[in-house]
Amino acid sequence: MLRSAFPQTSRAFAPSGMGERPSKHLTPGAQKSIIKKISTFPLRETRSDMSRQKETSHGKRQEHTAEGMDLRYKDGKEVAKGGILGAFIGLAIIVPGVSGSAVAIIFRLYEKLLYALGGLFRRFKESARFLLPIVLGGLVGLVVGFFGVRALLNLLPFAIVALFAGLMLGAFPAVTDEIKGEKPTPVRILLFLLGLAFPLGLSALSIFGTPDMLSLEELSWYHYILFLLVGYAIAITQLVPGLSATALLMTFGCFTPLMNSVSLTYWRENPMVLLVYVCLVVGFVLGLLTVSNGLSRLLEKKRAPAFYTIAGLSLGSIVTMFFNPEIMEVYESWTLNAAMWRELGIGMALFAVGIIAAHFFVRHERNRVMKDQ
Repeated sequence: MLRSAFPQTSRAFAPSGMGERPSKHLTPGAQKSIIKKISTFPLRETRSDMSRQKETSHGKRQEHTAEGMDLRYKDGKEVAKGGILGAFIGLAIIVPGVSGSAVAIIFRLYEKLLYALGGLFRRFKESARFLLPIVLGGLVGLVVGFFGVRALLNLLPFAIVALFAGLMLGAFPAVTDEIKGEKPTPVRILLFLLGLAFPLGLSALSIFGTPDMLSLEELSWYHYILFLLVGYAIAITQLVPGLSATALLMTFGCFTPLMNSVSLTYWRENPMVLLVYVCLVVGFVLGLLTVSNGLSRLLEKKRAPAFYTIAGLSLGSIVTMFFNPEIMEVYESWTLNAAMWRELGIGMALFAVGIIAAHFFVRHERNRVMKDQ
C-alpha cells in the first residue's frame, strides 16, 4: 500500500550507487523515514493560537495573555509613558482642548487604560500596577497645570494655547492610524462629522450660553448631587478623546468658581467647599470605573465606527483650543499694538514647534512598534 501511495516519491528517494540502476521501490527503512518527516510538517495555525493576539484595524497587535490583556510595563520607558499620560490627563482639566485620552492613543495605551479601569476590582493587582504611574502623573500634572501652566497662561495665553494645540495637531496622525485601511462609508463619515461638531457645539454653548457663575458659598443639598454628576461628566471627558473638561465646567458655570476656591484663605472662610471637592472626586472615580467598561466593549464590537467618531472629536477639540471663553477674552483684550503682534508671532512659532515635535514623536512610536513586530 505504501508503495502505491508514494510512486513518485519512491523514485525520488530510491538509493543508487556508482554505475548501478536506481531501485524502483523504497526500502522499509526509507518508507518509515518519509512518514516521520510528513508527520512533523507544520500544521496550519489554529484559531486558538491566533486568538492569543488581537489584531487591530491598522495592522498592529495588542498583547494578550490567557486571562486577558497584558497590562505589564515592558521597561522603564513604558512606565515613564504612563506617568506622562497621567500628567496630560491632569493638564486636561486645566488647559482647554487638551485631551489625555488622545495622548493615550498616541502612546498605544488607550485600550489598556480602559481595560485596567474596567477591571480594577476583578484584576486589582494587575490593574493597580498599571494605573499607579498614571495616577501619580495625573497628580503632578494637576498641580503643575494649576500653578505653572495657569501662570504662563496669564502671561502669554495665546502663545501657550498655540503650543498645546500644535502638539495635539502634530500627534493627530496617531489617531487616524487607528482607521487606516478602513473604508470611509457614509455612516462612518457621518460619525466623524458628528464627532467634529460636538466639541465645537459644547464650546459655543460655553461662550454664548453665558451661564450664571455658580457660587460655592451658599449651597443647598441638591448642589452636592449636581457636583457628583459634574464629576461623572468630567470622567467621560477624560476617557473619550476630544472632549474638554474645561469647556464642560465653563458650560456649567463652575470653572472660574472652582479655580478661585483653591486657596487656604478661601478654605478657612468656606470649609464646606471641601465637600464639593469630595463630590467631584467620587463622581469622577465612579465615571472612570463604569464608562471604561462600556468603551472597551464598544471598541471590541464596533472598532472602526468608534475610531471614526474619536478622530472627529480629537480634531474638533484642537479647533476649540482657539475657540473657548478664556481665549475669547484674550482676543477681546487685544488692540492693534506691538504687544499683540509679538504674542501672535510667539504663538505661531510655538504652534509650529509643537507640530514638529509631536510629529517626530509619532514617527518614533511607529518605528518602535514595527521593530517590536
